[in-house]
Amino acid sequence: MIIFLYGEDTYRSRQKLNELKLKFIKDVDAGGNNIKLINGETAGLGEINEAFAAQSLFVSKQMVVIENVLKGKKLQKSLLEMLEKKETDNIVIFYDEHSGEKLSVNKFFKFLSKQKFVQQFKKLSNIETANWIKKTVLERGGKISLRAANCLAGLVGSDLWQISNEIDKLISYKKAQNPELIEDAGQAEINDKDITEMVRGKFAENIFALTDAISQKNKQVSIDLLEKELDNGLAEAYLMHMLIRQFRILLQIRQAIDLGHTARKAASELKLHPFVAQKSFTQARNFSMEILKKIFSRLIKLDRQLKTGQGDLKTELVLMIAKI
Repeated sequence: MIIFLYGEDTYRSRQKLNELKLKFIKDVDAGGNNIKLINGETAGLGEINEAFAAQSLFVSKQMVVIENVLKGKKLQKSLLEMLEKKETDNIVIFYDEHSGEKLSVNKFFKFLSKQKFVQQFKKLSNIETANWIKKTVLERGGKISLRAANCLAGLVGSDLWQISNEIDKLISYKKAQNPELIEDAGQAEINDKDITEMVRGKFAENIFALTDAISQKNKQVSIDLLEKELDNGLAEAYLMHMLIRQFRILLQIRQAIDLGHTARKAASELKLHPFVAQKSFTQARNFSMEILKKIFSRLIKLDRQLKTGQGDLKTELVLMIAKI
């Protein structure tokens, strides 16, 4: 069985991927030892063949999750040939953060798109985001009006990672104000005033401050800002999402700088807000392309460790900053 999950909304796609993993653990593999994670950007066909061929005395099949194979062009042709020649008894999930745009002639994308189990996760519209906020707040023991949900969506945009983090903070804030809500398991009602007082703006100034300090090689300030964010309750998953997002932008901006492009042109081509492009332009000038690639690669590795429950994220990030 082949499952294809893709799209820019990585929050909902990650939720779906985790849902499938939990179902596999519940129905097939109680120990979770037969779920194989493969980086499709860097893996070779041999690594994938080995995962497919692995046998277990206790379960009848494997779950093989191959991430971002659409970025690994070298692998696509040989992998396509292999999958077209033979069916597999394993559950193979192709997970990709690509939007799918400009891939209409990509043979591997076309193959995956024709599978029986395909789900695309597009960014939600403003109305869809507000409705998602209402539903999520209710699921987490709170309550919010459509007006307040629209206010939150307006401040943050469609970034569900940040919205999820802000919802948790808002509910905790309301329950701290009203301890009886905790005792009675009552709903914490979030209003416009709570949002304007508590929610960070769309462009996450604190993340820019952190990457600014890193770009200026100010290690102590960088570590202090990192510790402050985590101590203030910022979710590790959201922190990693924002750091990876920002360093991906810095890589793209550095390439634009090397090509002689202006910040305005880079903003237009990369579809970035002018504020983000200008701030990133200044930061990217302090890095070489080689250093940015190393940092980005390290962040991807740490993110994978976080998702699989390995290592201490705070310690690993501090060590990474110390080596820059």
